[in-house]
Amino acid sequence: METKEQRVVAPKKPTLTPKAIIHQKFGKNAYYVVEEVKQVCQTGCPGLSIPQTGPCLYRCTLQLPELTVVSETFKKKKDAEQSAAEMAIEKLGIIPETTDLTPQEAQESLVARIAYLFSEKFLISDHPLSGHIRATLRRKGDHCGSIPISVISVCDPKIFSLCKCINPEVESNPFLVLPYVVRATTMLHEFLAISEQHSWIRKLNPYPQDIIESLMEEGGSQECIRVEAIRIPSSMEKHVEAVTLCMSLREYYLDIIANELGLEDDANVLISRNIGKASSETRLFFAAPQSYLLDQSFISGNGKETVHFEGSLNVRARYLSGQDIVGDAILACIGYTRKSRDLFYEDVTVRLYFRMLLGKTPGGIYKLSREALLTAELPSRFTTRVNWRGSLPRDILCMFCRQHRLSEPLFSIISHPLKIPTESSESCFKAADSGNDMIECANGASVNGSPNLSDSEMFKCEMKLLSKCGDVILLCSPKDCYKKQNDAIQNASLKLLSWLNKYFNSVTTPFDQLYETAGNFSIHISSKNLFREILAGQSIQNCQIYAMQCNKSLEPMCENSSLDMLVNGVYNLKIEGPDSGICPANGSLPCISYSVSLVVENENMKEVIEVCNEFEFEIGVGAVISYVEEVVMQMSVGQDAYFNTNLLTSDLIFASAGDSAKILSLLSSKACCVEYEISLTKVAEPPEERMEQALFSPPLSKQRVEFAVQHILESRATNLLDFGCGSGSLLESLLNYSTSLEKIAGVDISQKGLTRAAKVLNLKLDAGVTSKHTKSLILYEGSITNFDSRLHGFDIGTCLEVIEHMEEDQARLFGDVALSVFCPKILIVSTPNFEYNVVLQKSSPPTQDQEESDDQNLLQSCKFRNNDHKFEWTREQFIQWASELAARHNYSVEFSGVGGSADVEPGFASQIAVFKREWSHEDNVKKDTDIDNHYNVIWEWNSNK
Repeated sequence: METKEQRVVAPKKPTLTPKAIIHQKFGKNAYYVVEEVKQVCQTGCPGLSIPQTGPCLYRCTLQLPELTVVSETFKKKKDAEQSAAEMAIEKLGIIPETTDLTPQEAQESLVARIAYLFSEKFLISDHPLSGHIRATLRRKGDHCGSIPISVISVCDPKIFSLCKCINPEVESNPFLVLPYVVRATTMLHEFLAISEQHSWIRKLNPYPQDIIESLMEEGGSQECIRVEAIRIPSSMEKHVEAVTLCMSLREYYLDIIANELGLEDDANVLISRNIGKASSETRLFFAAPQSYLLDQSFISGNGKETVHFEGSLNVRARYLSGQDIVGDAILACIGYTRKSRDLFYEDVTVRLYFRMLLGKTPGGIYKLSREALLTAELPSRFTTRVNWRGSLPRDILCMFCRQHRLSEPLFSIISHPLKIPTESSESCFKAADSGNDMIECANGASVNGSPNLSDSEMFKCEMKLLSKCGDVILLCSPKDCYKKQNDAIQNASLKLLSWLNKYFNSVTTPFDQLYETAGNFSIHISSKNLFREILAGQSIQNCQIYAMQCNKSLEPMCENSSLDMLVNGVYNLKIEGPDSGICPANGSLPCISYSVSLVVENENMKEVIEVCNEFEFEIGVGAVISYVEEVVMQMSVGQDAYFNTNLLTSDLIFASAGDSAKILSLLSSKACCVEYEISLTKVAEPPEERMEQALFSPPLSKQRVEFAVQHILESRATNLLDFGCGSGSLLESLLNYSTSLEKIAGVDISQKGLTRAAKVLNLKLDAGVTSKHTKSLILYEGSITNFDSRLHGFDIGTCLEVIEHMEEDQARLFGDVALSVFCPKILIVSTPNFEYNVVLQKSSPPTQDQEESDDQNLLQSCKFRNNDHKFEWTREQFIQWASELAARHNYSVEFSGVGGSADVEPGFASQIAVFKREWSHEDNVKKDTDIDNHYNVIWEWNSNK
């Protein structure tokens, strides 16, 4: 019975340890440093101590973006780490999500927590909220000591956690915290006061005078500080603009923001949750509807609290924060932290605003990770960790979930036993749309990397995207199977990212059309949850065409554009410098330096918006904007290219540019365009297999194996000899099939390759993977141009991509030796078609009407596919060699190939000759003489042993 084992990678939410809670909150931003503390025992004599010989104690320092804590000493390192994490949790006021508090218990804890926030002990603590309280106590007049309710709701994580225990909907609508704070405060009427006209809370009894005096002394200087911020208008007819907040450290910064928004005081300011990193103080500040907090309309008929906003919804601000925001909003990075008692602030620029927009999309996250917004693209497929440049797919997906306030993606690994195909289906290979080769598994799924398998277990990954409340948004269930669990996870992540990116990049495409493409990505959608959690507000991306908002004259140029895409292509292309002959090919890794500028044609106005001195990418996987790759493919190392493109969308331009005001003035011109300057500095040549893999699915190496396997099955051969077996890829693959082969032998001159082959075959045989007919396997060391009588007269011989690694005269000698003395009934020889290198290395096959001289020029510019190749034959040369060889030794020969087509120029990528013996003979070869036994046995396996 076929078995299937499923393992869920993500935990099921058990009771989390302190370290797990810290990791959930901060991830890689939490650093544990454990130091050894030597114990000292006293001798009884004053001043004399002797180091104790027992086990050492350990102390842990935990560094977080917001604070640093040091644990006590413990006998075990892990105890010290857990203690430090527990101390950090207590200081941060974090309540684990797995808390068992009932809503009633949470309500009581909330009341106690608010009472503690206004205690003397809390006032002198390093909590961010205490910084707000201290700042309000320095104010004069009626507002002294008055804390806006919105500040309490967003600055204390414990308040938020307790409210979430009362009502889980707080997770998706954090503004629900506000009425719960109001309700809890009314229960403390003897201790705290709530303004009937304003949304603030104040302690009834004043703090001790000595504390107030110390606060006035530490308040900082009166010197004016300038903090750059962004105003985001609610009207889509207006564009975002930079504003400057001027204040002193002795002032309460919310008063300044309230004044910027045209509000009476800070109590009328609402604050969003933090945007971007968990430790960031970047938030949106906006006006609160009058007296809505004290209006009992927030109690709905079912007892659940709701917060209603009246006014013009700010869709751009909503897109950034995921919260309903009414009216104009100020985006600023300012607040109090645990690191210092002084006010923390950083500038927020137009550039940063647009980078935040990009960070909400999968492709934008990848661009930001590469710091190449105007060049990089999310690749179309995951190759290997070495060749992948930028954040890995799984990391991008996790970051996307954090940006959209979703739960961490849930990865389920499903293992499958390999299904050994029957003879009727042994050649039924399937190609996946990801460009990876597959074969059939026991559950009907496809397998990546087959038939080169080192064990019988394969993996595929099922992935769920969940809301914070646990609702399923997207389910991705690729059928592709992989040899490694990580490959399954990375490729599943990339499938989901690619589909999401397709939506975010196609704002003009109806969602119904994209919904239909979900099946191609093996994605199942909960439309309601998808729109509520991710896509609501996303349509404002189309409104981020900055120039269209401020200058309608640009509409004809931009109306058909979509994110990151070009409207009309490249023009004014110039490539300068001598041709060095070193050119990029599919699968190669070119390295470029480039600059991108915004220019006004015919007016000599130019502004550089992005510069990169070293940018490496892989050809053939869509890792850069298409026109950049097209230009680079026309260059050779040392050359420079200059070209213009039509306008890109403004979020890319403004996210790259530093001077937004100057960019805006340039965008106002009808003759504005983007200019690229690119220098190709070097090219890392791709290995032959990777170059072929970039163009073929399955890769040519797998197609050659499939071709050989098919002929072996049809021939009903009982023994096989693989000339130049190398690492044993063909021999290993044959073990997956129920062939009629009883004896399998391989010969190669490389001891290193034979050692690897023996190891791989051993693992396979130990796992019980072999045909029931196979009785023996043997590996020989020796040159295939030398004859060994023990290998005479085999039913079938194979020589796949071997002869080109020999000198040409030695390759011709092998052909004569193979057919004259080894005398297999069938011999299969494959070798590269040199003419196909034009496709592999230039990405453009010659057309039918090209002149012969042009073809020769193209071929002369091509190189061998591998540095180890001594020669590569054209089709004519190969046919001539094989035909003459067959005629000399009374064999027939048929020509075929894999990759490409015989009827389409330039033919097959790998050309194959199948020699068949036309005569019978008696085995009169001497087998016992030493002179005929030139090979050394390296490894041998027999089924009887």
